[in-house]
Amino acid sequence: MMEVYAGFLSHADHHFGRILDTLEQIGELENTIIMVISDNGASAEGGVSGSFNEMLFFNAVPESFAENLARIDELGGARSYNHYPFGWTWAGNTPFRRWKRETYRGGATDPFIVSWPAGMRARGEIRTQDAHAVDMVPTVLDAIGVEPPQTVRGVAQSPLEGVSFAPTFDAPEAATRHTTQYFEMFGHRSLHHDEWRAVCPWPAPNFTEAAQLGRKLGDPITPDVLDLLDREGWELYRIADDPTESRDVAAEHPDVVRELIALWWQEAEKYKVLPIDGSLQPRLVVERPQTSKPRTRFVYYPGGSVVPAFAAPPVFNRPYSIEADVEIADGDAEGVLVAQGGGAGGYVFYLADGRPRYVYNYVGLDRFEVQAPDALSAGRHAVRYEFEPTGAPDFASGKGVPGRGQLYVDGTLVANTEFPHTAPLIFELEGLSCGYDFGAPAGEGYAPPFAFTGTIHSVTFDVSGELIVDEEGEVRRLMAQQ
Repeated sequence: MMEVYAGFLSHADHHFGRILDTLEQIGELENTIIMVISDNGASAEGGVSGSFNEMLFFNAVPESFAENLARIDELGGARSYNHYPFGWTWAGNTPFRRWKRETYRGGATDPFIVSWPAGMRARGEIRTQDAHAVDMVPTVLDAIGVEPPQTVRGVAQSPLEGVSFAPTFDAPEAATRHTTQYFEMFGHRSLHHDEWRAVCPWPAPNFTEAAQLGRKLGDPITPDVLDLLDREGWELYRIADDPTESRDVAAEHPDVVRELIALWWQEAEKYKVLPIDGSLQPRLVVERPQTSKPRTRFVYYPGGSVVPAFAAPPVFNRPYSIEADVEIADGDAEGVLVAQGGGAGGYVFYLADGRPRYVYNYVGLDRFEVQAPDALSAGRHAVRYEFEPTGAPDFASGKGVPGRGQLYVDGTLVANTEFPHTAPLIFELEGLSCGYDFGAPAGEGYAPPFAFTGTIHSVTFDVSGELIVDEEGEVRRLMAQQ
């Protein structure tokens, strides 16, 4: 699993290299500021044994080490969506402790690379000053001599919260300008200030202690517990001597601990962190502003760009339909009408030998399909797939609603079948494509892109049916977006 991760890094490196090659070809490489940073520490979402298909985790589908081992030769292929075990997470964050979702340095310390040949003399050098992601924009503005506008079209702009680290470009010994930084995630808190780092882990420093205390990730923090944490729960590390947070010196410096706790609260108030909330569900599931109005009808046209997975029609745990308005010339038409996802989960609605067919891929474990008995005749047709739930979901077992898949041609039912279960929450991160299959196929029997050979006038989704909600599952889906 770690080999696959290494392979993907090589893949990403290759394609980032194409960007650099293009900048060089157009004569802009020397005068381009390039910044590269990861978004968090290594992830522990693969659990103890890792995962052959991470979508099982996000759909709460059980899996085992034995199942992973049996499919080891498929790792890195089109059918896998693997995630390494958290032993590799720890190794990946070495020398720092812990991982993503926590505010120890393993979760919040990232490598950062900056290059600007025309604007800095440094080549292949290391800087040790502290900086934060919020410093990137102020640094670019400082480097190119631009002041951010105070207003835009009469609207006052929020102040930039970072500081420029441009002085470090050619001054290795320049003083650190970002001397204080708070961190908070799901109630896990820390503060880096000068030579010190204070950490207040929640629900505990590790899984074992959390279990002993009867706590788990996502538990709300009551006022009494918060008070207890501020009295007894903070750890202290002298980062100047102990950058890996290996030796807690809180007992030796209670005055420093009190000072940093007070400073954390000041920073939290200043940057609108309050109130402290350890819960995942209310924080992640709360409805957020959208760029478009809510809708239950989505219309797509062939040949366009891939629609990101999280912007695709929400077809989970509800009745829905997909109707393609197609035109067939003489001879059998074939190809994809619409597809989303791939081998790790998804669906494809297509024609094979002129016959409409719908295939549903349940997290890479099961495939269900319904196919029309006859090929479409020449002319214009409305080809429709409908899903009708027939029972209740079993979210705890990773199963969404069972249902009946039905195919209609020009309003006439031509085939139907029963789906014993469906994905409760998410297919995979591969998006939706109309008129062709963008990536790995959710079904079998054809090779992508398998573009439709007839004419698609439009493909319309209707998701106006009543939704059955799994709030805990929605949390897992949102965590997958990080």
